Parts: sequence; structure tokens; C-alpha cells
Amino acid sequence: MAARHENERNLVTWGRESKLNGVLVVLAVLAAWELVSRLELLNPLFFPPMSKILKSFFALIFSGEIPEQVLASIKRAAAGYFLAAIAFIPLGIVMGLFDGVRRALEVVVETARPIPPPVIVPVAMLFFGLGDGMKIFVIFFSCAWPILLNTIDGVRNIDRVLVHTARTFGLSQSKAIMKVILPAASPQIVTGLRISLAITLILVVISEMVGSTDGIGYFILDAQRRLKVDRMYAGMLSLALLGYLLNRLFVLISNTFLSWHRGMRAER
Repeated sequence: MAARHENERNLVTWGRESKLNGVLVVLAVLAAWELVSRLELLNPLFFPPMSKILKSFFALIFSGEIPEQVLASIKRAAAGYFLAAIAFIPLGIVMGLFDGVRRALEVVVETARPIPPPVIVPVAMLFFGLGDGMKIFVIFFSCAWPILLNTIDGVRNIDRVLVHTARTFGLSQSKAIMKVILPAASPQIVTGLRISLAITLILVVISEMVGSTDGIGYFILDAQRRLKVDRMYAGMLSLALLGYLLNRLFVLISNTFLSWHRGMRAER
């Protein structure tokens, strides 16, 4: 027990040191950026000083312009992301449980999965126009495959003793799914959801650059077209911070719901 607590303390210390080192690396990169631009080693028009970018970033934050654009993007991203989760987690469970269903749909999945998500944008524009429906569909399509495949693998890799035990105790199929299969497969399902979260941000930006009048993707492209480079970089910085915050929030929520899984791994 003492050795276990000592290992946990060492992991916490290592984690704090890693985060501190990461912050120091970021500060070093920002300082190097500022120096390179001030010395005009690169064209300041396309590579403005970091101080100017940060000044523009905070001005856009306090004016509400960037928060407004980010909020528009988040609404579209959330709609596509959660629709994909609602549709493909149940489908993945069914395909993982029933080999006949999996074999019947396997060709469709393996044919559609390799299609690069940006290629779907013209097709979505054809059917949905340039409105939010197009962007939501592109995100939905792109998030589908990590969620579906991880759910299938999670269900298929469940210890069959758990399934047989549920049947022995007389649980119905629906109750066995809710009480045994879904919790046992949840770590891998969460992995698929986390992969899809990063894909969501990428696709919402691409779709907004192709056809939109608002959103952070449109904001960045519009700033580039008007050669307002400091605003362009400010938009990119806000997107990077948004991705980081969403990832941290996802990790916090998943760790809360999967605390039992972490406890099992720690005991092993």
C-alpha cells in the first residue's frame, strides 16, 4: 500500500513537471517568434511580432468579435458531433454484438471510411447548400468512423464471461447492454469520441472557409484575404486555445465517469 501511494505521488510530481516544461517551451517559442520578427529575419508583414498578435487577440476578445465567431463554430461542431455519437454508438454496439449485422454492413463502412472528409464538402453543398446543414453533415460524416469502429472493437473485445454471466442471471438483451456491455466497452468508446473531437474542429474550420459568413474559420480566411495578418494569427490562436480547452474538458469529464476503469488499471 505504501509503495502504491509513493507511485501515485511520483506520477503527480512528474505530471506537474511535464506541464511546467510544456509552458516553458511555449514561452520560448513565443519569445523566439518575437525576436525573429523584430530582427526582420522573416518578412514582418507576413510574420508580425508576437506582441502585436497578442495585442490584436486581446482586443478582439474584449470587443466580443472572436467570442461571437467561436460561439457560431461551437454550435455547428456540437450539432454534428453529438448527432454522430447518438447515431453511431448504438450502431457500433449492434454490429459488435451480432456478426451477421457486422458482415452485412462491413463493405459499406470500409468503402465510406477512407473517403477524405474535405471531399464530402462539395457533395454536402450540393444537397444542403451553404447553410449550417452542410457544415453539420460534414462534421457528422467525419466523426462517424472513429466512433463506430472504436465502439465495435470495444464491444467485440469484452470478456465473454461477463456476457454469459448476464444471461445466466436472466437479464434481457436491453438490460445486458445497459448494465454490462456498454460500461465494459465505454473506455474504447470514449477513445473514439476523443479522436472525433479533434476531427470536429478541423472540419468545422474547413467547412466555414468554403462557404460561410461567420465562424472562426471564416474569420481567419477573411483576415488573410484582407491582409490583416495579426487578426489572422489571433484567430488561429483562439482556435488553438479552444482545442486545448475542449480536450481538457473532455479528459476531465471522461476521468470522472471512468474513475472505476482508472482504479482497475492502478490495481493491476
